[in-house]
Amino acid sequence: MPIERKRLVQEMNPKVDAWDPDSFLSVGNGNLAYTVDCTGTQSRISHTKGKTPLCTMSSWGFHDYPGKEQKHYERLILKQYEHAGRTVGYMSDDTAQEELFHDLRVNPHRCNLAHIGLQASVPYDINKGKSFTQELDLYSGVITSDFMVEDEPVQVHTLCHPKQDQLSFRLKSPLLERGKLHLSLRFPYPSHDITASDYTKPGNHQSVLVEYGDGRYCIKRTVDTMQYEVQILASKPSVLQQTAAHEFIVSSSHELLEVGVLFQHGKEREEVVDFSQALDACTLHWASFWQDGAFIDLSLSSDPRAQELQRRMILSRYLLAIQCSGNTPPSETGLTCNSWYGKFHLEMHLLHAAHFALFGQGELLERSLSYYLDILPGAYERAKSQGYKGGRWPKMTDPSGNDSPSAIGTLLCWQQPHPIFYGSLLRKTYPESDMLSSWVPVIRATADFMVDYVIWDAKRKAYVLGPPVIPVQENHDPEKTLNPTFELSYWRWALSEAMDFMKQFEQPVDPTWKHVLDNLAPLPMKDGLYLAQENCPDTYTTHAYDHPSFLFSLGLLDGRDVDQKVMEHSLMNVMEKWQLNELWGWDFPLMAMTAARLGKPGLALDLLLMDSPKNTYTANGHNAQRPKEDLPLYLPGNGALLLAIALMAGGWQGCETPHPGFPKDGWIVQAEGLKTFW
Repeated sequence: MPIERKRLVQEMNPKVDAWDPDSFLSVGNGNLAYTVDCTGTQSRISHTKGKTPLCTMSSWGFHDYPGKEQKHYERLILKQYEHAGRTVGYMSDDTAQEELFHDLRVNPHRCNLAHIGLQASVPYDINKGKSFTQELDLYSGVITSDFMVEDEPVQVHTLCHPKQDQLSFRLKSPLLERGKLHLSLRFPYPSHDITASDYTKPGNHQSVLVEYGDGRYCIKRTVDTMQYEVQILASKPSVLQQTAAHEFIVSSSHELLEVGVLFQHGKEREEVVDFSQALDACTLHWASFWQDGAFIDLSLSSDPRAQELQRRMILSRYLLAIQCSGNTPPSETGLTCNSWYGKFHLEMHLLHAAHFALFGQGELLERSLSYYLDILPGAYERAKSQGYKGGRWPKMTDPSGNDSPSAIGTLLCWQQPHPIFYGSLLRKTYPESDMLSSWVPVIRATADFMVDYVIWDAKRKAYVLGPPVIPVQENHDPEKTLNPTFELSYWRWALSEAMDFMKQFEQPVDPTWKHVLDNLAPLPMKDGLYLAQENCPDTYTTHAYDHPSFLFSLGLLDGRDVDQKVMEHSLMNVMEKWQLNELWGWDFPLMAMTAARLGKPGLALDLLLMDSPKNTYTANGHNAQRPKEDLPLYLPGNGALLLAIALMAGGWQGCETPHPGFPKDGWIVQAEGLKTFW
């Protein structure tokens, strides 16, 4: 019997009845997202530390502070590290160059394109909230908000066009007709902080209004060297007026006002469409999103946790679709607000987007992968500058592909095999992908660097990894880290997959790849337990916090080099001795994948739903990281959750048990269309 997808999706519609920065809802299309309060707009400019700011952000909206457009990497003094008998320089020390180091980290930064809210000529207390009812219909992508102002009803419908960077609003209220309610647009100067906004510098940017007639307007924005346009279409009878240097209001003499707001940059020109056209496109898109591809139904389960897991799964799918399916890799807070200045962390790209392929929507992963082709020349240059062959991918980066100085990020290496992971993932789950044939140079560049990066140890007659290197578990000294377990497994897995990829496309395989693969060092262990890295005998004592990444060799990877008994003992020791409250949101799902593969489905579910500060999911579905990190949302946690559920429900190669990650007692799992990758 087919799963009732529409009913199950709409049962999880988020509902809001008050101003609550933990419950702000968003609409988006992967390249543009707009986050709203309980009015369905951004009615207030405010931000409380650790809470979600209200922003309108895009995949292309990046800004440099004046004079910082040129990135003077050549002025940086690199810290030199010993590696295989030579020195390699890294941008890892800011001593005596703090300003330059900081400038290269914060520029460019993502910016808030506009603040679009309601402006009333009569005061109303949004904090009382007694009259607010708001619901996001996940199946149509439309937010409906109803509330009272001056004892008069106000209704707002909010949506984002799925194919172009347009927001659309339908406002209905007697206050509109009486001139007491308007839709306002305010434009801040950019900022690198979490709000991406600075309202204290009105003289540093320009907003020029052009009226075309017939309800069409354009606001031309110039912000230092950044330029973009805001095309506006307002229903008749209405007027758009400029009320301050960067403030505009749309007013109507009718109780119904429809406004389309289209953000444009570059040479491509699009037309803003009216509300009905945008609504039709949005409704069709989201119905297709939920009906196409895979779906998992846990609703028949008797375990009381099933409803919450279903909620987290469905909301995570929506959030990642609107935040992480765009033309570039996302930041860790997507298009909601700035984390790490809105830059991409490429080691997290896998957790943001790999699930799309497993849920039968490989095209949503494919969108952001062309970025690697764009920045491949820079990857070659980076490797060459450090004395390596092939291409070395950046860690914390931006649309240009530049790396960011960092005491940790520049020495991190687990993002390096990711392009091979993506190629293998598409090849196995989305073989019709048009990108696969173009991916050959990416595979070659990635693997060439990997085999040149390892060091031949003549005494043990094996290739070793590091130093200097910082593993997934970032609390290790890079100059003492040798053979981190997960990275060593990832090198082994990725080189094997790279050779299979090249053979499928009838491309020559460098014999060095196989030689390195056949002679990589074994995974480090002590007393029957895997170590975080070879020089860390205190893995389960003084280092028992942060990511227990050695567990992910069997879970995120297929464990082809893992002793399952040793891995089982390692997992149970982590459960007993690790500071679990220090784990990040994505650690819990990846550990659940390990538990599932070890035949411990009960533990897998316990890990997925563990009560821990960074494993909380707010009413809008976001995985907040509190209290230490103070991140109101953290999309790698949502993406890892979906990876884990896909594995637990869909299984893996060689596993004949249906839904092997779920216990038989209390769980009934129905799944349609899941792809098997591992």
